[in-house]
Amino acid sequence: MANDLDMFCYQCSQTAKGTGCTVSGVCGKNATVARLQDNLIFTLKGISAYNYNANVLGKKDPEIDAFLTKGLYTTLTNVNFDAQDLVGLALEAGKVSVDVMRLLKDAHIEAYGEPQPVEVKVGAQEGPAIIVTGHDLKALEELLKQVEGTDIKVYTHSEMLPAHGYPGLNKYENLAGQLGGAWHDQRAIFKKYNAAIVGTSNCVLPAHEDYKQRMFTMDVAKLEDVKTIENYDFSEVIECAKSLGSLEAEELTTVTTGWSAGAVIEHADAIKKLVLEGKISRFFVVGGCDKASKQNNYYREFVQNLPEDTVILTLACGKFKFNDLDLGDIEGIPRLLDLGQCNDTIVAVDIALALCELFDMELNELPLTIVLSWMEQKAAAVLWALLYLGKTDMWNGPVLPAWCNEDILNVLVGNYNLTPTSGNALVDIKKIMGE
Repeated sequence: MANDLDMFCYQCSQTAKGTGCTVSGVCGKNATVARLQDNLIFTLKGISAYNYNANVLGKKDPEIDAFLTKGLYTTLTNVNFDAQDLVGLALEAGKVSVDVMRLLKDAHIEAYGEPQPVEVKVGAQEGPAIIVTGHDLKALEELLKQVEGTDIKVYTHSEMLPAHGYPGLNKYENLAGQLGGAWHDQRAIFKKYNAAIVGTSNCVLPAHEDYKQRMFTMDVAKLEDVKTIENYDFSEVIECAKSLGSLEAEELTTVTTGWSAGAVIEHADAIKKLVLEGKISRFFVVGGCDKASKQNNYYREFVQNLPEDTVILTLACGKFKFNDLDLGDIEGIPRLLDLGQCNDTIVAVDIALALCELFDMELNELPLTIVLSWMEQKAAAVLWALLYLGKTDMWNGPVLPAWCNEDILNVLVGNYNLTPTSGNALVDIKKIMGE
């Protein structure tokens, strides 16, 4: 793997030339140790994101908090120079990632019920509007409570789409639909629709002048010259939406979301029958992060060209590359199942474990292929969670993270048969299907 720098570390005062160690650390750590420390930091960031959202809903686990402290301390200068131990800590972080994802999922279900499949309207409807982006379901709920009795329509954007599947949120009449797709289209979407905007968490971009005055953020999300909502008081947002007037109605489309583990498992008998009859040959988990790059178009081509006897499970914002496709069904089982946010990754895990029980197979014996797209820190947490669970033979791309040097890649390939995507969807599909 070609990298401009073997490593980069500037966390202490003895940094080379006062700018950064780029070959080896003045302290003595080598490039692989530095990159493994970076990997652990990214994974800790992902765990923290899940943990924060669970904490907001009143769910806490002292063991998760303790590991976050331990992991951060481990990455300090002159604490841990042992590459093997850092790999072990990464796997421990994977266990904690599973725990924190389950903690958050339990919090969501307790608060809003288990998601059910639902068709969501995509596009503007007539009436004043508020667009909510990010991941925070509690923020959406509090807003929906406060707009009750008004004609304001509340739209989800990007990773807020799965909110429509929760009975406790879908019950609000003001929840109108979805505007836009993945996080990176927000500037175009926010410019297009003259609506008040609420940013609730990560994946919020610096606001453009065209909509800065009608945008608000809350909790950990902060933007320069953008007003902050305190204590879930959306009164100013509501007044802003009223002052902007009505959106013009446009032609609507629909997408389906809300396939919880329970909703999928309800069809377990039908799924087992279809597999045994050879009508379902393989399950694919295709999801993860999305980015504004032609490289990520790979995933649309990949899904479009999968055999018609395959079922695709998807989640996170990577699904926006293809969730508008009509892939039909296999005797009533939809071929494309949207499991939710990146915060819902544990749903895919629970479905896989349910399939293991259904077919009396080990995880790696299942006709199941995982193809992950990469972008930010939660992706690191998800990857190590899957590795901790023992999942092998995963595919990852389109570009592996920069911390993954040749030494680390060799471990991932040698121990877990992790395969980087080739960039050619048709070639990769043939390889996966054994053709």
